[in-house]
Amino acid sequence: MKIRESGMPSEEMWQTFFSPARTLQTLGLRGDMANVIDLGCGYGTFTIPAALMSTGTVHAFDIEQSMIEETRHKAEAAGCLNINLYTRDFVVGGTGLGDSFADYVILFNLLHAEHSAQLLQEPFRILTSGGLLAIMHWNYDPRTPRGPSMDIRSKPEDCIRWAEAAGFSVIVAHIDLPPYHYGIIVQKK
Repeated sequence: MKIRESGMPSEEMWQTFFSPARTLQTLGLRGDMANVIDLGCGYGTFTIPAALMSTGTVHAFDIEQSMIEETRHKAEAAGCLNINLYTRDFVVGGTGLGDSFADYVILFNLLHAEHSAQLLQEPFRILTSGGLLAIMHWNYDPRTPRGPSMDIRSKPEDCIRWAEAAGFSVIVAHIDLPPYHYGIIVQKK
């Protein structure tokens, strides 16, 4: 299921919004997390740093083959051998990973989907007990240079409500990720 258009900026602009490694650390990624999942990896902006930070394997998913190929090229250039890439619609068909498989799941800039709460079902299934889901999304602010239109943009309280309904416990309800994003950390009970 292709998610509604979010106004994804060009990669050049996108790169100016983050320090990916610092963002991942702020959102709870630790080096001892064995299986890290990046759902909707896009340009690989967070996949590559996650692989460099983790002693385990990063499993990166995207519905677009071109994004998987771009991430593959970047992984090869960075010498990352601990990344598995999948062209897959994880919303419709799941990830194909086993129950309680992952220690950490990255779900960045996707909760503007028509059925946002549905996006949280697969992360809940694949996370171990105590595993973390990191959520990042565009601020609910029309002054952001890109991102989903305001009528479909998720507010932090929406994300928290959906996460709790999926069975997650909120660890950190709001983290400022300047200049244009916020983060939330939830945990599988």
